[in-house]
Amino acid sequence: MQLVAEAATGREAVQEFRKHRPDITLMDLQMPDMGGVEAIIAIRGEFPNARVIVLTTYAGDAQVLRALNAGARGYLLKGKINTELLETIRAVYAGQKRISPEVAAELAEHAGEEELSERELEVLRLVASGNANKEIASQLSIGEDTVKRHVTNILSKLQANDRTHAVTIGLKRGIIEL
Repeated sequence: MQLVAEAATGREAVQEFRKHRPDITLMDLQMPDMGGVEAIIAIRGEFPNARVIVLTTYAGDAQVLRALNAGARGYLLKGKINTELLETIRAVYAGQKRISPEVAAELAEHAGEEELSERELEVLRLVASGNANKEIASQLSIGEDTVKRHVTNILSKLQANDRTHAVTIGLKRGIIEL
């Protein structure tokens, strides 16, 4: 195995991929100017056979699904580099998909749960920013009763006790980011 390039940003990752066309790309999710998922989408848009392994500290099921849907072939937590990195690289190179057991468990825990709608995601982000229902209604140009209905749906779908708990769950699972 040989390291052919490194990138500090998502845009750089896409440029370096174009230049070197590596057999395997290790991609972080949190990068300046363009996130890892966006970089994977850009790379796979040009190079559909690109094999990308996400290497990150984020195990939230929503983030994992976004990465896999973007075309990642593997998902490995940074804490497992010493024990699983080479095995994951070899498996993905051989055409397999590889997800660490901790990540698979997180996915399994939430499989089949109803996802938040786009509007519910907007509302949850605004709740996370500290906005009251009235402020959310104003920002989204909807009625306050509609906001309350969305919050009720969010609490139900996330099995949250209250707004703060919903935000905590959303952050932990990677549904929203601050």
